[in-house]
Amino acid sequence: MDAIDGNSAKSATLTIGNESWELPILNGTVGPDVIDIGKLYAQTGKFTYDPGFTSTASCESQITYIDGDEGILLYRGYPIEQLAESGDFLETCYLLLYGELPTAAQKADFDYRVTRHTMVHEQMSRFFHGFRRDAHPMSVMVASVGALSAFYHDSTDISDPQQRMIASIRMIAKMPTLAAMAYKYSIGQPFVYPKNDLDYASNFLRMCFSVPCEEYKANPILSRAIDRIFILHADHEQNASTSTVRLAGSSGANPFACIAAGIACLWGPAHGGANEAALKMLGEIGSVERIPEYIKRAKDKNDPFRLMGFGHRVYKNYDPRAKIMQKTCHEVLGELGIKDDPLLDIAVELERIALQDEYFVERKLYPNIDFYSGITLRALGFPTSMFTVLFALARTVGWIGQWKEMIEDPGQRIGRPRQLYTGATHRDYVPIARRK
Repeated sequence: MDAIDGNSAKSATLTIGNESWELPILNGTVGPDVIDIGKLYAQTGKFTYDPGFTSTASCESQITYIDGDEGILLYRGYPIEQLAESGDFLETCYLLLYGELPTAAQKADFDYRVTRHTMVHEQMSRFFHGFRRDAHPMSVMVASVGALSAFYHDSTDISDPQQRMIASIRMIAKMPTLAAMAYKYSIGQPFVYPKNDLDYASNFLRMCFSVPCEEYKANPILSRAIDRIFILHADHEQNASTSTVRLAGSSGANPFACIAAGIACLWGPAHGGANEAALKMLGEIGSVERIPEYIKRAKDKNDPFRLMGFGHRVYKNYDPRAKIMQKTCHEVLGELGIKDDPLLDIAVELERIALQDEYFVERKLYPNIDFYSGITLRALGFPTSMFTVLFALARTVGWIGQWKEMIEDPGQRIGRPRQLYTGATHRDYVPIARRK
């Protein structure tokens, strides 16, 4: 390849040897221009090599926009900071699904529909009892969400818009119930049914932490904190799990199977397990006095130790979600009377150093959302094994919105990435008796 030159606002020229081709340039409403290589192979007999697809747009979307350099995250154009401070999670769900913020009447109707779908089929409880008690909650979630397609046959026809919406509502509504069931099962306590007179976050906390022998009263500050956590994690553009959902959905798979695929991808420690890793790191440091030792190790390229919860593959500036998460963390610890949490002390000092130390500033290793979310979830009473489950619960609406957008796109095709083959060329089969 000799050159790719943007020679106008509408096309780029690709020159290979003595041949040249014009490639269209597409413009989004915001963000960088995109060179359309959809017909590259048909025209040139060649395709691109892009491991991880970090320079490839796999779809056109109107849902989420991220500017990593400026530290901007928008849901349907609305800054994440405004949604997290002023709205609630179900309002964000409505926005991601329908594209606009709801009116008061639309919000009331949407809340009603979600609330009336929170129960799961009673036979699902028997399904849970097939797992070992020590099964990881994420393994239970992958299986139970995939199993929903065996219970709700009336919402698996992806060609029917009505069934698509019913499946979307069901998934948003039932995910907290399944997550709470996975938690209760892992600690040997009875399942708790949802209550229709509670809001989404309070209902979830009650299903997780109430027991039949006493009344449970939701704490509004803690409910608001978990609701805000859900908003911050609701969608994040074309990340690994979202791309997995889209790829699975491109084959025509039912929505429950697609979301189960997304959960399986999220389970990976490089994706959904970062907050758990950050919490473990803070525990390893142990005290504020030992921070300089670990900072020194983090700067040593020959030392395998890495500071978890700093930097982000997309954000090259301060993660906008981290500021909200920091405030939420302080609110939760203050409400629970946790004034001298050693992990929080370590986190605050690490943040101060990271924002001032030339080493971190030059490399733009700013604290990200995982840095504070692990501490907050632990204070709320969740074990580390549940952290990624809560991530999956929140991200479900993003997955569903992205899946729905893809299904309704007339130009969508089944995903089929190419490869750079470096294996053996043609070889003839040799009978086993003649092989040496």
